[in-house]
Amino acid sequence: MNRLVSFLATFTLLILSGCALVPPEPVVTGPLTAVPPTPAAVAAQSEPNGSIFQPTSYGNFPLFEDRRPRNVGDIVTVVIQEKTNAAKNVSTATDRKGSASLGLDAVPKFFPPGMGPDQSFDMSGDNVSQGKGSSSAANNFSGTITTTVIAVLPNGNLQIAGNKEMAINRGSEYVRFSGVVDPRSITGSNTVLSTQVADARIEYRSKGTMAEVQEMGWLQRFFLNLSPF
Repeated sequence: MNRLVSFLATFTLLILSGCALVPPEPVVTGPLTAVPPTPAAVAAQSEPNGSIFQPTSYGNFPLFEDRRPRNVGDIVTVVIQEKTNAAKNVSTATDRKGSASLGLDAVPKFFPPGMGPDQSFDMSGDNVSQGKGSSSAANNFSGTITTTVIAVLPNGNLQIAGNKEMAINRGSEYVRFSGVVDPRSITGSNTVLSTQVADARIEYRSKGTMAEVQEMGWLQRFFLNLSPF
């Protein structure tokens, strides 16, 4: 009875492991948008000062300051232009030969009687090995995504992150981006190339019917877990 229970428990665990779907590991981790800061308390003024610029008013900028992002929550548009090409060829050839021979034409009489000219031998060997291999990869990813500044580093660099999701019929696709950018690389229109972003992480995935078609069936995963090969 105990063996039957153990067998059923093991079989159930194997089925559950085969049915379990392992989701792909996310590339972009951490927050994808800036946390709104706590609004500062506005000091009450007894009478208006008539100034055009009010430092305590939300959305006001210095008169002679450009609009490039520099604070948490500012917007940066990333122009994704990723193109990689790699090729590798390997060729190996080895050749090794060896030979040995021994001939006995005349043997002194004090040698054993069985050792004569008929005891000579000839041996040779040859070992040849050749190997060739090649691999190539090409990737092209272009698009745009608008991110927000989620942190400002001590040296002034901006940590940005963003998420864009589109739902089409019964499926959806999303693009996630994160990285660190130098404010001097940002153009006047608040755009920066993805090739100028450090620690760039780009994730493009889909959810729904199109993603389910590419997944392995539960029965196939079950036998794959049992197979020792």
